[in-house]
Amino acid sequence: MNKRNKTLSNTQSEELLNILKNRFSRNMHRHEVIVWSTVQTKLLSMPERLWSLNEMEETAGEPDVVYPIITNDRNTETFIFCDCSKETPKGRRSVCYDHEAQEARKTHKPKTNAIDMAAAMGVDLLTEEQYFALQKIENFDTKTSSWLKTPTEIREKGGAIFGDYRFGRVFVYHNGADAYFGARGFRGIISV
Repeated sequence: MNKRNKTLSNTQSEELLNILKNRFSRNMHRHEVIVWSTVQTKLLSMPERLWSLNEMEETAGEPDVVYPIITNDRNTETFIFCDCSKETPKGRRSVCYDHEAQEARKTHKPKTNAIDMAAAMGVDLLTEEQYFALQKIENFDTKTSSWLKTPTEIREKGGAIFGDYRFGRVFVYHNGADAYFGARGFRGIISV
């Protein structure tokens, strides 16, 4: 894998595509109307997106297609991949929200933060609306929590939001953006 050029070797691409295809086939409830061959063709035409999906996979996110969005061009389909690991991805936990929050910590600074890590991976954090939509597909974060893209007015006051699933429902809470916990990470989302 070439992190600088954000490309995978042919072998790495084949291995990742096999993983994604198997996950896609095992979880048809996430994308009932989509055919894998269409997704694969699109992925092969977008090597940087395939690289980002590999980053999601490498950090235990288990990315999968969650729903399609048809654009204004009737011949173009955009597929949405999201981390579908049951709990927030293990390789992205113990991070505060953003660089500003990370730098504000006087002691015990985490190694990185959710916003910078997502940017380096080429993905976005889920918005609150996307997180609720994901939770309608199946229940995620029953023992962990995930940072969510925080509205500017909350972030300007030093806070950030995160979500989880408890007691049969989705909760969105707030915390200081500089907080970090072993059971909190973030879920990535990317369009292809």
